[in-house]
Amino acid sequence: MTPTRRHLLLAACAAPLAGLLGCTEAGSATVLAPVEIDPATTCDLDGMLLADYPGPKAQIHYVGSAPPVFCCDTREMFATLLAPEQVKPVRAVFVQDMAKADWEQPRGHWFDARAGFYVGGSKRRGSMGPTYASFAVEADARTFAAQYGGKVLRFAEVRVDMADLTGGTTQDAKM
Repeated sequence: MTPTRRHLLLAACAAPLAGLLGCTEAGSATVLAPVEIDPATTCDLDGMLLADYPGPKAQIHYVGSAPPVFCCDTREMFATLLAPEQVKPVRAVFVQDMAKADWEQPRGHWFDARAGFYVGGSKRRGSMGPTYASFAVEADARTFAAQYGGKVLRFAEVRVDMADLTGGTTQDAKM
C-alpha cells in the first residue's frame, strides 16, 4: 500500500503523541505543589507546632520522600539547605509570601523559595526570633524593609553564616 497524504498527516500528528506516551515516571516532570500547614503540623527540627508561631514558614521536598520537611521559619530553612552536611537532593522548596500572608498567623500563599526576595535584619520576629521575611515580588520586599528595616537579598545571596540558629532557643519565650 502506497502512503497517501492522509496517512502522512496522521503519522505526523501521532509522532509527538507517541513521544509523550513513552515517558517513564523517572523521566517525566511532575509539578510539585506545596502542602498547607494545619494546627497539628510540626517543625521537623524541633517539633514546634507551626500554627502557634508568627512569621514565614518553609517546606522542603526531598527526592524520594513524599511528605515535606517543615521549618519553623526561613532562617531554619536556609540553615538546613546551606549546611555543609546537607547532601539529600531537593525537589522543591516553598516559603510564604509575607506581602499576602498574615504575619501573626501565616497560612497559604506559598511560592518557590529559590525565586524569592528576603529581608534579613528587620524588626519583625519569627518563631525563633530573627528571621528572613520572604516575598515573591522584590517591590514588596523593599516596602517591608523600608517599614521594618533590614536588607533585601535574593535566595542565592544568603550564606550559611547568615543563617546561624544558635541564638534562636534563647530568644523564644514559648519553647
